[in-house]
Amino acid sequence: MAGRINDDDVKAVRDAVPIDAVVSDYLQLRGAGGGNLKGLCPFHDEQTPSFQVSPSKGLFHCFGCQEGGDTIAFVMKIDHLTFSETVERLAATAGITLRYEEGGYNPSHQRGERIRLVEAHKVAAQFYIDQLENSPEAETGRAFLADRGFDQAAAQHFSVGYSPQGWDHLTRFLRGKGFSDKELTLSGLSQEGRRGPIDRFRGRLMWPIRDISGDVVGFGARKLYESDNGPKYLNTPETGIYKKSQVLYGIDLAKKEIAKSRRAVVVEGYTDVMACHLAGITTAIATCGTAFGGDHIKILRRLLMDNATAEVIFTFDGDAAGQKAALRAFEDDQKFAAETSIAITPDGMDPCDLRLAQGDDAVQKLVETRTPLFEFAIRQIVLRHNLETPAGRAAALDEAAPIVAGIKNGAIQHESAVQLAGVVGILDTQFVVKRVAQLARWARDRGGRGPAPSRASAKRDQMQAAPTSSSGPALNLRSPAHRTERELLKLALQRPELITPAFDAYGVDEFTAPPYAAVRQTIAESGGTEQSLIDASGYLIRVRETAPDDTVRALVTELAVEAIHAKTVDETYAGMQLVHVRLRAVDRRIAEVQGSLSRLGPHADPEHLAAVQNELWVLQQYGQSLRNHGAAAL
Repeated sequence: MAGRINDDDVKAVRDAVPIDAVVSDYLQLRGAGGGNLKGLCPFHDEQTPSFQVSPSKGLFHCFGCQEGGDTIAFVMKIDHLTFSETVERLAATAGITLRYEEGGYNPSHQRGERIRLVEAHKVAAQFYIDQLENSPEAETGRAFLADRGFDQAAAQHFSVGYSPQGWDHLTRFLRGKGFSDKELTLSGLSQEGRRGPIDRFRGRLMWPIRDISGDVVGFGARKLYESDNGPKYLNTPETGIYKKSQVLYGIDLAKKEIAKSRRAVVVEGYTDVMACHLAGITTAIATCGTAFGGDHIKILRRLLMDNATAEVIFTFDGDAAGQKAALRAFEDDQKFAAETSIAITPDGMDPCDLRLAQGDDAVQKLVETRTPLFEFAIRQIVLRHNLETPAGRAAALDEAAPIVAGIKNGAIQHESAVQLAGVVGILDTQFVVKRVAQLARWARDRGGRGPAPSRASAKRDQMQAAPTSSSGPALNLRSPAHRTERELLKLALQRPELITPAFDAYGVDEFTAPPYAAVRQTIAESGGTEQSLIDASGYLIRVRETAPDDTVRALVTELAVEAIHAKTVDETYAGMQLVHVRLRAVDRRIAEVQGSLSRLGPHADPEHLAAVQNELWVLQQYGQSLRNHGAAAL
C-alpha cells in the first residue's frame, strides 16, 4: 500500500488549485465584498446565500451550517472522497506528481477506488470516440447521427462514441491499460459473463454522462440494431460514482451559461440536449433514465442561486404522456425560488425532431414561447370539467384553487386567483381570491395536510428551504421597508388578532431582511397567527419553540417585548402595516417586469410581449387598488 503523501506535495496542491475555481464547478459564486465570494451552500438547502469563499485565504465557510475548510476539505465533502483520493484528483488537475513517504511514487494500482473508476470511464469514453470516428462497423452509428442532423463536429463536441458489437472489445482494451477485472465490474463498464467479464455496452451509440465537475461517471447507450434485444436506451447501472438521480446530462457544458443567464432548459433525451445546444440554447440539460426529481433540483438551485428572476423551463411533448410529465414536474415547482415554465413541442415532436424539420429558429422559438407551469397546470385541470354548469364550475374551482394557493409569490398568487375566476367563469372574483387564501392557510396550519396534498407538501418544502437563521446583512432600521417589516412582525407576535388571517397569506419573500424572513417562516411553521385565536396563552410559546436556533428565538423574544410604535394599536394601524409590506412587494415585482419589458426590445414575440404587458397591467392595477383602498384590497 502507498504511504502518506509527502507534506510538501500536499501544500503544493493547495497552492496550485484556487479554491474559487474548484467551488465554481459546483455552484455559482458572486461578489460578497472584501474580496470574498458567496453562493448557495451545497451542503444544506437554503434560499439566501450564506456560503462564502475567500480566494486570498484559500478557505470556505458556511454561516448557515458551519461547514468550512480549505480546497481539499471542500472536495472531500462534496464528492465523498478520502483525503488521499482528493489530493490525487487535485494533483492530476494541476499536473503535480505526488510522492509518498513510503512506497515511492504513486502507481496507478494504489489510487483510491473512486479515482480508478473515474479514470476507467475517461479511457472508455476515448475508446468509444475512436471507434465512432474510425471503425467501419460504426457506420451505422454515424448514419444514425446524420439522419438526426448531427455531423462529425457535433459528435466530437458532445464526445459521442460507439461500442463495438463484440463481447469484450472494451474489456480487453481496459485490461491492457492496467485496470483489473474487479475495477471494470465495479465501474459498470463490464459485467460478468460465463467465462469472465464482458462488455456491458455492445453495438450502441454512446453518450458520456459527466458530473458537474466534468468527470465521466457513466454512459447512456442507444440501440442501433434490430438484433439487439435490450432496451432502446441502456444506462450505466448504479455504481460508486454514478447515481442516476444525481446527474444531469449536459450539465458540464451548460453550467456556466445557466449561472450566467439564470435559466435552465430541461429536455428529455441526449439528442434533445444536442439539438438545443446546436440551436443556441446552451442551457439545455436532461435527466438520465429517470424522472426529474429532488436531487436534480438541488444541482440547479446552486447554479441559479435561487434568484427570483431565474427560470427553469421544461420541454415536453404535447401528448397525454407529456402533459402528465409536465404536471409531475409541477409537483416540485415550489422547491425552486426560480419561476418554472413549460414549452410544449408542436405535433408531438421533441426538440431534436423539431430542429430537423424546421431548423434552429424553431427550437429557439419553442423556448421563448413558454408558459408559466402553474398556468399550464390550471388550464389542464379546468379543461377536464364542464364549465357550462354550476356543478362543473364548482368542481373546476375546487381542483384548481389549491394549485393557485401554492404559488410562492404573493402578488402572482393574487393575480392568478383573479385570472382563475375568469377562466372558470365565476363572476364573484373576491370569492375565488378568498378561497385561494383560505387554502393557502390550511396548507400551512395543517403542516402540509390540506385538500391538495401535492401542492401543500411542495409549499412546506419551500418554507423549509427558506432562511432559517438570521445571518445576513445587518438590519437597517432607517430603511422604511425594514421598519415596516419589523412593525408587522411585532403585531404578529403581540397582537396577532389584528392581522389574522391576512398575515398568514404573506410569503417569506415579502420580508426583505433575512432575519425578519426567518421570523416570518417560524411563525408560519408554528401554525400561523390564526393559532392565537385557538390558544392565545400558548401561541407565543409555540412560536419560540418552533424557532430553528437560538438566534431566531432571541429575535422572536425581542420583537415580542419591543413596544409597537403607535399611540393607538388597532385594526387601522395593523392594516396600514399589512398594506405597506404587500405594496413594496408588488412594487418590487413591477420593477422586475418593467425590466423584462425593456429587455424584450422592439422585435419581441408579440404573444410573449402581450403576456408581459398584461402581467405588468395587473400588478399596476393591484398596486393602485392597495393605494386607494388600503387593507380592503388585500
